[in-house]
Amino acid sequence: MESTVRSKRLPCLRFSLAIVILASCIGCDQATKTIATNSLMGIPPHSFLADTVRLDYALNSGGFLSLGDDLPIQYRKWIFIGFNSCLMLGLTAFLLVKRELPIAIFVALSYILAGGVGNLIDRVTNNGLVIDFINLGFGPLRTGVFNVADIAVTFGAIALGYFSLKGKDDDLLRIR
Repeated sequence: MESTVRSKRLPCLRFSLAIVILASCIGCDQATKTIATNSLMGIPPHSFLADTVRLDYALNSGGFLSLGDDLPIQYRKWIFIGFNSCLMLGLTAFLLVKRELPIAIFVALSYILAGGVGNLIDRVTNNGLVIDFINLGFGPLRTGVFNVADIAVTFGAIALGYFSLKGKDDDLLRIR
């Protein structure tokens, strides 16, 4: 009996967890992009912590580290809007269908989905462009310019890799 109750609650828990992750990540991403647009666009970068953190408004027409930036606009839109839409729909379907997926993997994939949707919203509403505004580094060693959605995707990918390598028998991967 207890197993039946737990198995009925698990999909509801997973759905609730996914909604919280999606709403908070996408909400923070869109809010910070609005703030960056309103306060950073058209002005020099702001530097903090001895130039470790820079806030610098940028529009990215490419993918990670501007990959694909030099492609013709029709190809960029097809790849970064069309293909990404299909990926996000596929990931959503996967999360809905794979009920026995370990919770840690489910959470990691939910973060990837949230970040992907956050950047997809930008691409659809900004003519194929994504708003980036965070840059980190020490001296000449710097990251590319990124945003909160990129942080969610990166966190999800690192967590997915970590938990995938840990194995399926790890107690961290199961809800009890």
